[in-house]
Amino acid sequence: MDALGSTMFFSVNTIDKPGMQIAQARHGLWEAGHPSFEDAEAWILVGSNPIISKTGGFPQNNPGMRLKEAVNRGLKLIVIDPRRSEVARRAHIHLQCLPGNDPAVLAAIVHVIIAERLFDADFVDANADGLEALESAVASFKPAAVAARAGVEEADLIEAAHVLARARSSGIFCGTGPSFATYGTLTEYLANCLTTLCGHWARAGDVLQKPNVLLPAWSARAQPIAPYPEASGAQLRVRGLRGNASGLPVAALADEILLEGEGQIKALFCLGGNPMMAFPDQRRTHEALRKLDLLVVLDPEMNATARLADYVLPPSLILETPGTSLLMEAIKYNAHSRGLDQPYARYAPAIVDPPAGSDLMGDWEFFYELAKHMGLPLTIHSHYGIGPHREAPCHSVELDMTDRPSTDELIELLLQTSRIPLAEVKNYPHGHIFAEVKERVRERDPACMARLDLGNSTMMGELEQIAVESSGGVDAEDYPLLLVPRRVNHLVNSYGRASPSLNSKKPYNPLSINPADASRFAISSGDQVLVQSRFGEVRAIVEEDKEIRPGVVSMSHCFGGNPGDDEDPSTEGANVGRLISVEDRPDPITGIPRMGALPIRIVSL
Repeated sequence: MDALGSTMFFSVNTIDKPGMQIAQARHGLWEAGHPSFEDAEAWILVGSNPIISKTGGFPQNNPGMRLKEAVNRGLKLIVIDPRRSEVARRAHIHLQCLPGNDPAVLAAIVHVIIAERLFDADFVDANADGLEALESAVASFKPAAVAARAGVEEADLIEAAHVLARARSSGIFCGTGPSFATYGTLTEYLANCLTTLCGHWARAGDVLQKPNVLLPAWSARAQPIAPYPEASGAQLRVRGLRGNASGLPVAALADEILLEGEGQIKALFCLGGNPMMAFPDQRRTHEALRKLDLLVVLDPEMNATARLADYVLPPSLILETPGTSLLMEAIKYNAHSRGLDQPYARYAPAIVDPPAGSDLMGDWEFFYELAKHMGLPLTIHSHYGIGPHREAPCHSVELDMTDRPSTDELIELLLQTSRIPLAEVKNYPHGHIFAEVKERVRERDPACMARLDLGNSTMMGELEQIAVESSGGVDAEDYPLLLVPRRVNHLVNSYGRASPSLNSKKPYNPLSINPADASRFAISSGDQVLVQSRFGEVRAIVEEDKEIRPGVVSMSHCFGGNPGDDEDPSTEGANVGRLISVEDRPDPITGIPRMGALPIRIVSL
């Protein structure tokens, strides 16, 4: 894309948790990241269930076991979730709130911490601005008022604030669910504010978490990285959207294809994604993909998107491809809370050769050959810093466009500046923790003038806005229920649906509903119903679930078929994207529409 001079690069980041990067841009970052999870005395999970999703802001190797061990050693877990999920059953406090109220609940916790002067005043004085603005903005989020609005206990809100503020160290992680509801960026921003108020960032002398191993050598200091511009990159033609800290808004992609005129997207290459299952507003996505002059899909499965493509190219599979732990190490640049918490690195060779006579190539090889055919030079970059987090000069290499390198040769080029040489990493076939690069967080640079921002004006404005809004946007007469997303343990989004061994027990996504609501609407488990929003409808199979609070239903995304298919909700499920419109309360920066806390009604069939 760089060689072509095109800025039209979209990623799933902007329909998953784009608010995370926007919040970081508005609040600022902490150079040394978080302290060790093993030292944490409290942890807040907002709409996250790491036992199923495998991520909760702490080390990702067997997160369910890591969390169980932490609770057993005394960690106090606070879960904010409308469902009594697997992880909520282990919680010290479960705030089973109405969907869409996550920012109000966090604002109430902030309110208590500030009002009772429980925050770390020395840390805030030394590192942050905006305390007065934040205190003013959360003044109306008194625990009693928020408890009534969100459907939780006032005492639990106060106890959550006390637990967090009195902990020596803590963490807060927001899942995809809060991002799908409106004000996802505000939820992430308030999570950052709580960490800063409590001073729960890594301090000088702490063991540095997520040190560089395959990335270039670098040492972190206990100091802020100032807020940075949230908007950058290409200006799109719809809804005033443009590139931002999370990328180009995917929610605008369908309209950028459909809108005639200068700048219209007419060709799309889809690499390892499945827009027909994952994008909001499935019917609009379907119309857009069918309108393209060229749709090319690189995927090992003939998925719903591939069925619309002009060309489907089969890539080498993971066991046919050498790889390293570089991307797992570099993901820390997307969020403080992710990545490898130990100086671990691994190189894994290809395990098997592609089948004899097969027509396969690596994903990167396709783009190399395409560029070669078009006479385009390609330059690769071995630096993964994002936003302001650029700790080393970018190392660039121009590829030889006459003699295609192997994947192993490409890996060598990418890792020329690694802290631990790739040759040494290869000495450990099962990976290795390189204790020699364990290090301590360094003292603040006396010249550092950066400050974190607790009172970003846009975020304070959103707090004032939700303070006067209704508690969830439910039209009790026409659309009396709120639909929220959820994950399942045997699939990841749409991946795995083609596998009989993974998908045989329950190949569909049921509509989970509290038994009291099932009785209210005269339905029961196994019934087929219509689920209707203001924008569309799908058929679904009912499954009663006493763990979800009354007034709320849940369904997993990325099921169903394409519009026009002969769909059976008992064999392939329903695509929730048909209930969503990209024009329904879109975020002004990320473009993400309301994809959770979605008002719906149920019609019996």
